[in-house]
Amino acid sequence: MSIRNLEPKALWSHFADLNAVPRPSKKEERVVEFMMNFGKSLGLETIKDAIDNVIIKKPATPGMENRKTVVLQSHLDMVHQKNGDTVFDFDNQGIEMLIEGDWVTANGTTLGADNGIGVATIMALLASTDIPHPAIEALFTIDEETGMTGAIHVDPRNISGTILLNLDTEDDDELSIGCAGGIDTNSTYTYKTEQVASGNAAIELTIKGLLGGHSGMDIHRGRGNANKLMTRILRHLLDHFPIQLAHFDGGSLRNAIPREAKAVIVFLNENKAQIEALINSFSNELKVEFKTVEPALVIANIAVENPAIVATSEETVKMVNVLYAVVNGVYRMSPDIEGLVEASSSLARVIIADGTFTTQSLQRSSVESSKKDVANMVKSAFELIGCDVVQNGDYPGWSPNATSPILTIMKDLYIKRYNEEPKIKACHAGLECGILGKHFPDMDMISFGPNIRAAHSPDEKVQISSVQKYWGYLLETLEQIPTK
Repeated sequence: MSIRNLEPKALWSHFADLNAVPRPSKKEERVVEFMMNFGKSLGLETIKDAIDNVIIKKPATPGMENRKTVVLQSHLDMVHQKNGDTVFDFDNQGIEMLIEGDWVTANGTTLGADNGIGVATIMALLASTDIPHPAIEALFTIDEETGMTGAIHVDPRNISGTILLNLDTEDDDELSIGCAGGIDTNSTYTYKTEQVASGNAAIELTIKGLLGGHSGMDIHRGRGNANKLMTRILRHLLDHFPIQLAHFDGGSLRNAIPREAKAVIVFLNENKAQIEALINSFSNELKVEFKTVEPALVIANIAVENPAIVATSEETVKMVNVLYAVVNGVYRMSPDIEGLVEASSSLARVIIADGTFTTQSLQRSSVESSKKDVANMVKSAFELIGCDVVQNGDYPGWSPNATSPILTIMKDLYIKRYNEEPKIKACHAGLECGILGKHFPDMDMISFGPNIRAAHSPDEKVQISSVQKYWGYLLETLEQIPTK
């Protein structure tokens, strides 16, 4: 069965069109052009602002001209991540989609349901001729996944609506009214190297098979971080034998929990058998520790040719120790909202090669003071070994408004449609609502969406029946928008 034959057909067809367009963060030129052509083809007012956000405006349908204007908002970029053994060129290929029961997924790559389903939803509404709705201002932002650049630089003069529906959350029984802010902490260090001495041997360590996922929405699930697991193995070896690091490459994206890592270590050849035994025994311990949450964890080691240079023994210890010490995972749970992660940190990227040690990590919090606290904790750890640390990409959280008028409308409608109350939540992810709220302080905002699982990983999938539920709920919400 074709994706385009799924219901609602208009939404899925636009999703298929969108997924044929490569759209990595910071390389959105093609998808921006795609959206501009789409809006113009409908004869609608279509605007590209200075930062490349696209705004498409559609008048109200007859009889709804006196309703408040609604801003429908989603981001155009997607996380590009693939399995290590998947051959795929994100810059030139469209996503290969598959139907598996009640789910749509991709063939070894991220799917782009985050936030492509939201974009396709808005496209279906803009192209419709028989759906009643108030005046719509569709705001398609760029670069949400790697810095929220589009939201930060949106031109408020292009938007007049007073209600904003953000279509970028991942559980169809939730209404989000708050989110975490974030900041990137990136470090660089030049370490001393030396030539590999004679009588040494080398091993390449590989970690793969981890679930990964969104470093905000999934951080509380206790999943393995490939960078931290690799560091644990290295630290364990250092407790017994002198080793030297030649190479470390772990993680891929700043906002994804690292799924894979590789490292090359050098040691005295006479210690090889004992080191291999240590690796195997400790790997088995880690597999037992993570068997519930990471059943597919693979830790492998193979002998490789000696590299030309390695970090000195002293530098190896320094780098392993700082990676071991840096905070990772949930830092603090919210004392105000049950079950909400308040603050966290994710060690997203580690590269050690040719005398340069670099890391990328992302700290999140719904409270500005604790965001600064955990970010400074990470910064301090790296500075202790002499790293140059740069913190950037700082964006604010979105403070919940429990008396929001659109929340009341959508909560009552949900109860009426499904005979149960929706979950009113703040999420531990960076939604653009926090930033947009700075531009539009009087905007009444809410975020919702269909069931999406494993976003930011090659296991990403979106539930077909949930998309149908979400679509019907959105259409009835638009009919309930109050008068001006």
